[in-house]
Amino acid sequence: MEPQVNTKLTSLYDEDYQRWLDETVAQLKAQDFSNLDLENLIEEIESLGRSDKRAISSYLMRLCEHFLKLRYWKSEREMCFRGWDLEITNFRLQIQAILEDSPSLKNYLNDQFLSAYGNARKLFLKASQLESQEVPDEPEFSLEQALDEDWLPWSPESSSHS
Repeated sequence: MEPQVNTKLTSLYDEDYQRWLDETVAQLKAQDFSNLDLENLIEEIESLGRSDKRAISSYLMRLCEHFLKLRYWKSEREMCFRGWDLEITNFRLQIQAILEDSPSLKNYLNDQFLSAYGNARKLFLKASQLESQEVPDEPEFSLEQALDEDWLPWSPESSSHS
């Protein structure tokens, strides 16, 4: 009889995801472990971790991309500074929110920093059409600086020095 229940739940997973979630939560709260759709539950839990990792990597890449825009895209800087600065704040807030929920992802963020910068550099070079030798292969800032809400690679006050 149990395999029939699992088949029904697997079918429910495919037919009505939200109802499957609600029933799975109810079963977990009731400690009704024998009727859980374990295969799909395990898949969902694994995907949660992958999703957070993808999101934090994406936010870090976009953060680095905007640092490159601020630092090197001089022809667009004046017109776009406010928007880029706003995006930088948004990406930092998104990263911080994920890290608050999952502090252990800080290690993952450290591991992904150079890769995220490299991908950001590719995007930036394509958008700006600057020569690749104008933008360093390695970041000129640390992950700590990137996440520091008071740090930018360029600011309007320093424009006379750029």
